[in-house]
Amino acid sequence: MTRAVLIDCDPGIDDMMALLTACASPELELRGVTTVGGNVGIERTTRNARAVLALAGRGDVPVAAGARRSLVRGVTRHDSAHGDDGLGGIDLPAPGGRADPRPAAEFLAAAVAASAEPVTLFAVGPLTNVALFYAAYPDVAATLDRLVVMGGSIGPGNITPAAEFNVWFDPEAAYRVLAEPEVAVPTTLVPLDVTRRTGLDEGDLDRLAAAGPIGDHAARALRGYRHGAGPAIPVHDAVAVLSVLHPELMTVRPAAVDVETGLGPGRGATLVDLRADPATAPTVDVVVDADSRAVVAALLDRVTRLDRP
Repeated sequence: MTRAVLIDCDPGIDDMMALLTACASPELELRGVTTVGGNVGIERTTRNARAVLALAGRGDVPVAAGARRSLVRGVTRHDSAHGDDGLGGIDLPAPGGRADPRPAAEFLAAAVAASAEPVTLFAVGPLTNVALFYAAYPDVAATLDRLVVMGGSIGPGNITPAAEFNVWFDPEAAYRVLAEPEVAVPTTLVPLDVTRRTGLDEGDLDRLAAAGPIGDHAARALRGYRHGAGPAIPVHDAVAVLSVLHPELMTVRPAAVDVETGLGPGRGATLVDLRADPATAPTVDVVVDADSRAVVAALLDRVTRLDRP
């Protein structure tokens, strides 16, 4: 059986890897992609999403642009780790056709409502589009099978000492989705603590590049990822997709999640309380550990399939 999925993203090199992983996975039926401003601006994230889908041979997947800025306080900088174009400077051809004209929240609502089976939504960028979807279409959002979020951290952040980038970019949206959603959607959080330990080394990149033109583009993008996290290159957003494809590789615990929305140095921090009792308080399923090398092996197995005849 296949699982109907949507991906909300801000490509971004690790978003590219999440899209390629989804496209390479016959278990997933990718119904659409929505984009949000984050790693780069909305025009570039939308172009990047469409170009990556075209690279993977999935130019048929509709892409709808969403929020260009955060809900409350506009952020004046993006994540320079991905380069000026968001994909490490690799040259992807311009995709044909046009993006879907609907705003992302409207597109998500229509796609979820039209599905004969419950849909899993992967949110691997700032949560602005998801918060707008929840607020404007709560009855439709409540029919989601699951929301899977790459974001937040139990320990230190990456954009500030306290905060992970996706949550920091729009903490009010993250609060609306993770801490006080008012929509009963089963939710999985895949935090930075796990994803930053799940990286590709030089041998992995060589294998990816040798697979063919798709793998070579991916490897070149990853080599341009200025992540500053050690010799292995993390693929944060792809881990969220793989958490659904390979749950046996993940250790998950229920937790209550809060988000710091103040204006001080802790803005965007996620407060993950693993002591919370699911019987008495709303909780999120938090991935607290993963078999990192097995996750990387699964990623490589899937993405290299795209270059196989």
